[in-house]
Amino acid sequence: MKESKIKNLSVLLVSTFLGAAGQFMFKYSFLGTGFEHLAVYLVFGLVLYSFSTVFYFYVLSRAHLTWVYGIGGLAYIFAVILANFIETVPLLRWVGVIVITIGVALIGFS
Repeated sequence: MKESKIKNLSVLLVSTFLGAAGQFMFKYSFLGTGFEHLAVYLVFGLVLYSFSTVFYFYVLSRAHLTWVYGIGGLAYIFAVILANFIETVPLLRWVGVIVITIGVALIGFS
């Protein structure tokens, strides 16, 4: 794998994880009681999501859209893993995560 592709993949992994973490914080912000809980976690989620977008734009400017968007499927995988901490994830959804993981791997190696 070329050095630039490894760098792009690394930045894209960070981007997708931050995006999923931002979504997690959005959900978590509504689970607490009180405005302070809502505001703190909602703002934190927005910050994470903003960083995710900046990193995504960086990779998008250096790699093919079809590759970047395909690897972006990791965000769903990360979101399900994080959601598992606050809610029950059904078995069939985990099967879907495995299928998505295989698809993302195929795209990543292309």
